[in-house]
Amino acid sequence: MSGQPLGLSLKVSWYLMKMRLTRREKFPLTMILEPLEKCNLACIGCGRIHEYEPVIDKLMTVEEAMRAVDDCDAPVVSIAGGEPTMHPQIGEIVAGIIERGKYVYLCTNALLFKKAFKVIPPSPKFSFVVHLDGLRETHDIAVDRKGVYDVAIKMIKEAKERGYRVCTNTTLYSGNQPVEYHELFAMLNDLGVEGMMVSPGFEYKEVADQPIFMQRQEAQNFFRRIFEGTKKGTRFYNNPLYRDFLQGKRDYECSQWSTPTYTVMGWRKPCYLLSTEGHAETFIELMDTTPWDKYGYGKDSRCDTCMMHCGYEGSAIMEAMSKPSVGWEMFKRTVLTKD
Repeated sequence: MSGQPLGLSLKVSWYLMKMRLTRREKFPLTMILEPLEKCNLACIGCGRIHEYEPVIDKLMTVEEAMRAVDDCDAPVVSIAGGEPTMHPQIGEIVAGIIERGKYVYLCTNALLFKKAFKVIPPSPKFSFVVHLDGLRETHDIAVDRKGVYDVAIKMIKEAKERGYRVCTNTTLYSGNQPVEYHELFAMLNDLGVEGMMVSPGFEYKEVADQPIFMQRQEAQNFFRRIFEGTKKGTRFYNNPLYRDFLQGKRDYECSQWSTPTYTVMGWRKPCYLLSTEGHAETFIELMDTTPWDKYGYGKDSRCDTCMMHCGYEGSAIMEAMSKPSVGWEMFKRTVLTKD
């Protein structure tokens, strides 16, 4: 079942209709904005702080962020990093995006949640996305610091009490058991989390020495066991077609262009996970000069283990747009049933 607010669903539907009428083949669905790469954690599955080490202290200005949001013009902006709440002007950045009518999802490890509450007021167009990779022991190992899980749960509870929308993001790695996620998702559902995002970890070059990443078939089997054991009515944020893909029930090609990423170095080419082509200065340059067809499963060996929502959730939406029967299936499973 989807936990997305009706306003967001209507905004995205209208946006998709406009893209179809203008016959655009490649367009953004969600923009990822990284206003800094510095973080107060060093998670074992993340390569960002290593990859951007030469510019780790660089901060994006509010003006740069707004220009990128305007140029991309996606209906949804996901603010990531690094840890976004470390940015001294994060409140202004969020406010500027909301003023433009966008929905904002701020990804956070929750350690600075008291600061975040002071500078970001609740809004129907804003949601915190709290990082939770498992229950207490699993999550604290993943972020390489004890006590972070407890802080994250405390933030979720307090944010809900203060009137914020709250989602969670869970990255799954090899070595854990499905039953842990059945318990985690049931607990988050009971806490009133709006929706849970899930995906398998990606084997960044910078952290490839860590034996935690699942191969494609292993990930499919793992997700099948997780979803089969999750209770009905669990509010997942990922659309049901993408969840089918995670289980190997559907096959999609990657649509990296649907989730462009803007960082302190510019627009990443080709995607959130790879920067093989460097960085583009403008959004138009990103879309027009990136050799999109070179990347994806079966095309670039580095993409073979990738099943991330930033590459494949857009592909599921594209299928629903182009095939009425699939679109109706997604509507039924998202709105009319408890799938």
